[in-house]
Amino acid sequence: MKQILLIMGLVVLASGAQAACYADYKAKKDSPLRLHYGVAQVAECSRAGAANELQGRLARQGWTLLNVLGVFDESGLAERAENAGRFYLRY
Repeated sequence: MKQILLIMGLVVLASGAQAACYADYKAKKDSPLRLHYGVAQVAECSRAGAANELQGRLARQGWTLLNVLGVFDESGLAERAENAGRFYLRY
């Protein structure tokens, strides 16, 4: 009985564990026009959810989200780090 309860507990913990999700995006500032490409960790792993989350984060720093290019897990981080530069996991 104890083994069954232990296994059930582990299954519940494993199902509650969620992989980290990231989004790559483009944003801008006006006057003078500045553009940036960035990568950010997001809670919801969908383009629409990431857009909702990033709009507020970026706006607090004066940036306007142009679009979310995609969402991905940590396996896609390394290939995007160089292109994102100082905007890699900044917002």
